[in-house]
Amino acid sequence: MGRDVTFDVRDERNLTMLVDFYELTMANGYLDNDVANKIAYFDMFFRKIPDGGGYCIMAGVQQLIEYLSNLKFTDEDLNYLESKNCFSEKFLDYLRNFHFCCDVWAIPEGTPVFPGEPLVIVKGPAIQAQFVETMILLTVNHQTLIATKASRICRSAKNRPVMEFGSRRAQGYDGAIYGARAAVIGGCNATACTIAEEKFGIPAVGTMAHSWIQLFDNEYESFKAWAKTFPDNCTLLIDTYNVLKSGLPNAIKVFDEILTPMGYRPKGVRIDSGDITYLSKKVRQLLDDAGYKDVKIVASNSLDEYIIRGVLNQGAKIDSFGVGERLITAKSEPVFGGVYKLAAVENDGVIVPKIKISENAEKITNPGFKKIYRLFDNKSNKAIADLITLNNETIDDSKPLEIFNPVHTWKRRKLKNYHAKELLVKIFENGKPIYENPSVMNIRQFAKDQLSTLWSEVLRLENPHTYYIDLSHNLWKIKHDLLNSYTNRFEE
Repeated sequence: MGRDVTFDVRDERNLTMLVDFYELTMANGYLDNDVANKIAYFDMFFRKIPDGGGYCIMAGVQQLIEYLSNLKFTDEDLNYLESKNCFSEKFLDYLRNFHFCCDVWAIPEGTPVFPGEPLVIVKGPAIQAQFVETMILLTVNHQTLIATKASRICRSAKNRPVMEFGSRRAQGYDGAIYGARAAVIGGCNATACTIAEEKFGIPAVGTMAHSWIQLFDNEYESFKAWAKTFPDNCTLLIDTYNVLKSGLPNAIKVFDEILTPMGYRPKGVRIDSGDITYLSKKVRQLLDDAGYKDVKIVASNSLDEYIIRGVLNQGAKIDSFGVGERLITAKSEPVFGGVYKLAAVENDGVIVPKIKISENAEKITNPGFKKIYRLFDNKSNKAIADLITLNNETIDDSKPLEIFNPVHTWKRRKLKNYHAKELLVKIFENGKPIYENPSVMNIRQFAKDQLSTLWSEVLRLENPHTYYIDLSHNLWKIKHDLLNSYTNRFEE
C-alpha cells in the first residue's frame, strides 16, 4: 500500500482560464441580460461505455475539488480578456471580484457508473455553473476513461499485479500524471511515473531499460553490476539479445554466483518482446529447474486486456504485467463522451425542469434536479439496478418498490428484499469544499469492493449484460410530459 500523503497536492497552476471561449461569451451575455444570477442546475453524464464494456469507474473528483477551490481571475487574465474587445466592463468587473458560490454533488471516485446518470451536478448562478463546464468534463472524462480501461486490463490479469508503464506515451505530462492516478484507481498496483508517488502516494516501481545492458561490455557484466547495486530487489530484463540462449542463462548465473552467496533471493525477470506465452513457459521451467521457483516472471510490451486474456488462456506463466501505451491513452477508444447539460432552473424558488430533445433518442436528456439510488439484493448484495429520482424523492427500502424500463415501460419488476444507497455526495456548499476525498490507494480498494457487487455478466469484456438504469415514476412523467408538450407545440 502507498504511504499516506499529508501535504497539499493541489496543482500550483491557475487553471481558471482553461475554459471554452463560449463559456465566457455566454457568461457576459447572462450578465448583460440580467439572468446571471438565475439559479441553474447542470448535469455531467455520459452516453456510451468505451470499448463496448458493461461499466465505467468514476474518477477525477479530487482534481475537480482542487480546481473549484482555486477559481480566481488574475490581472493578466483580465488584461487578455479586455484585449479581445468583446467583453463589457460590467463583465470584467464581475470577474475581477469573482467568488465561486455553487453547490456541487459528485459520485465518489471508484464507484462503477453507467450511461445517463449524472456523475456531477452543479447548482448555482447560471453565470458560474456554465463557466465550469470545460474543466468538469476534462477532469472527469479523462480520469474515468483511464480508470475504466485499467479496470478492464486488471480484471483480464486475473488478480495478477498490473503496473502502469505508460508515461512516455501519454498525451502530455498531465496525461501521464493523472493517467497514472486513474490507472491505480482502476486497479493497477503501481506505476512507473515517479511524480505520481510523490503527489498521490501510489507506489512507483521500475528496474532497468535495455540501455543499461547495452552500456556494459556484455550482458552478464550488466546483470552482475545490477545485482550488486540492488541485491534486495533484483529483477533483470532478459530479452535484450536472446531470452533463452543469453538473457535467462546469464540471469541464473548471476543469481547463483552473486546474489545467493550474498544471502539474497532474486525477485524476478522481465520479458519485453517475443512470443510471451512460449517464452514464459520455457523461462518458468528453467527457473524452477535451477532452484528459483520463487522468482517472478514479469511481461510487458504493448499489452492490453485482450492480449493479456489471450496469453493467460494459452497457459502463459506470467506473474505480473507492465502495461503502457494502450492503457495510458485508452488506445482502443481514447475518448470518453461525457457531456454537460442544463437540467433545470429556478423561478422564484420553484425548480423548473429543462430538457434537450434530439432525433437521436440517447441524446434526449433527463430533466430536473435529481439524485441516484443503487438498489441491492439483500441476499446476494449484488446490485440490481440504479434508479434516478427527483431530488425530493426518498426510497423507503422497507417497502416494496416497482421499477420499470423508462423506454419499454411494460418491462417491470417489483423489488421486496432489497436495500437502497444514494450515490451522489455533496462536495461543495455555497462554493466551499465540504468533502474529504480518500487517498488513491483507499479509492482503489473501494473500487475493487464495489465491482464485486456487480454480476459477472455485467463485467464481461465482450457483449456484457446491460445494467439497468431506471427512472422513478415522477421523473419519468416529467420527462414524458415535456416531450409531449414540445411535440404538440411543433405540430400546431
